[in-house]
Amino acid sequence: MRRHALQLTLAIALVLVPMAAVLSSHTTPQLGLDLQGGISVVLAPKAGTKVKSDTLGQAVNIIRNRVDSLGVAEPEVSRQGNNIIVDLPGVKDRQKALDIVGQTAELRFRPVLGNPLPPESSSNTTTTTAAGATTTTAKPAASTSTSVQKGEVIDAQATTTTTAAATTTTAKAGTSATTATTAPATTTTTQNLSAVPTTPESQDTPDATVVLPIRKGSDNGGSRLALGPALMTGKDVKSADARFESGTGWDVHLSFTGDGFNKFNDIAAKYVGKQIAIVLDGVVQSYPVIKDAKFTTNDVVISGNFKESEAKSLALVLRYGALPVALERQTVQDVSPSLGKDQLHSGIAAGLLGLGLVALYMLLYYRLLGMVIWAGLLMSAGALYALTSWLGSAIGLTLTLSGVTGIIVSVGITVDSYVVYFERLKDEVRSGKTIRSSLDRGFSRSFRTILAADLVSLIGAALLYWLAVGSVRGFAFFLGLSTLLDVFVSYFFMHPLVSIIGRKESFTQAGWLGIASGLDAKGATA
Repeated sequence: MRRHALQLTLAIALVLVPMAAVLSSHTTPQLGLDLQGGISVVLAPKAGTKVKSDTLGQAVNIIRNRVDSLGVAEPEVSRQGNNIIVDLPGVKDRQKALDIVGQTAELRFRPVLGNPLPPESSSNTTTTTAAGATTTTAKPAASTSTSVQKGEVIDAQATTTTTAAATTTTAKAGTSATTATTAPATTTTTQNLSAVPTTPESQDTPDATVVLPIRKGSDNGGSRLALGPALMTGKDVKSADARFESGTGWDVHLSFTGDGFNKFNDIAAKYVGKQIAIVLDGVVQSYPVIKDAKFTTNDVVISGNFKESEAKSLALVLRYGALPVALERQTVQDVSPSLGKDQLHSGIAAGLLGLGLVALYMLLYYRLLGMVIWAGLLMSAGALYALTSWLGSAIGLTLTLSGVTGIIVSVGITVDSYVVYFERLKDEVRSGKTIRSSLDRGFSRSFRTILAADLVSLIGAALLYWLAVGSVRGFAFFLGLSTLLDVFVSYFFMHPLVSIIGRKESFTQAGWLGIASGLDAKGATA
């Protein structure tokens, strides 16, 4: 009796304590694309590109890692032929997700050949001075500010400040201006640096000298840089991580492979005191100054007044490297949650109606034992809610319509476990035994049947989860999880509770509602 009471107390505590924690922290299950909406992206290799199947598989894994790091709950990344389907439920920054999902992330380290160039323009500046006129143009004063700290690579987001002093003298009204002509008219043509074209994508090859734009958001006004041939690529990068440090703000820490670190030290020795641009897909992300000719630790810091989102995005793309194939977006679809919620409400309504009918039937058929089934279903529901909420917060587990279907199907499995036990009790009592002596014997025999039935469901769920993709895996996961909870509730809740109330005469002989009446053995004693 004491053992059963301890088991029952333990089971109730294991359900109520996590439920209280989940509710107090306002943690709720993560909903999938079909329930909360999001975006669905179809990617495909660029036209004319021949791609092997294993190459696409590698691209799928890289994209999945990227969107996982974005904080998207349970992204669904799958293949349909040569197309890659990416479903991102509840994504907060739509454009950021789209940029990172399909970015090829070709990282190159190029030497900087000069100060930043102004934004691209298609015109030259021609100044014509009439005879006798004097034109004075102040020479632009360019200043580049760099900072170096910690003996690491520190970003020198070069800022060019141009000042020009212009003086104009205007004669007062009613006076005359005299102009002396000392030389014939002259025409001076000045090459405008904004007319230098940006290198097109087709010509942006590793061995070419290029002019590329600087990333937006660094207050560069659309400036560009002239860069030399690539010195090394992202294949030499081992990992990248964004960190916040006092004094410098958000930095990106780079570590290289063994050969990559040696290569980087060779570059540092050659370009010490000079700028090296980090170019990602034709855009200059940063152009730090190399301070030391040799680095002793494989932890190179890049800082450049990064915002948190900029540092994390750069580190994210560098960390997961380049996609093995160039992909282009075919379609981007915003998925509304309204249809999924309507289906969810309909499914929940149908499930509750079916559950209510089952509960009513169990009460009429098993009387007081039917209330045990009610309590057991509430225990399973509470445990399932707490687990789904916690797993959604911890590992991004997502509840989709298919998962809801798996939960509803599992209700039948749970009720079957009670029916197996109660029918075994009937057989024991009809053979002449008392209810008390039948409780443990009946459970030990019926539990083997419950385990066998649940094992079949678990095997089916495991095979579905392993072999299937997409929404079918959600169905299999929640079916398997509910089945495991059924084993737990049967052993630690159903049997102890029935054993406790089955030993009391007030419960067994309670007229129509009593356990004896529910077991169809009105003459049986406790």
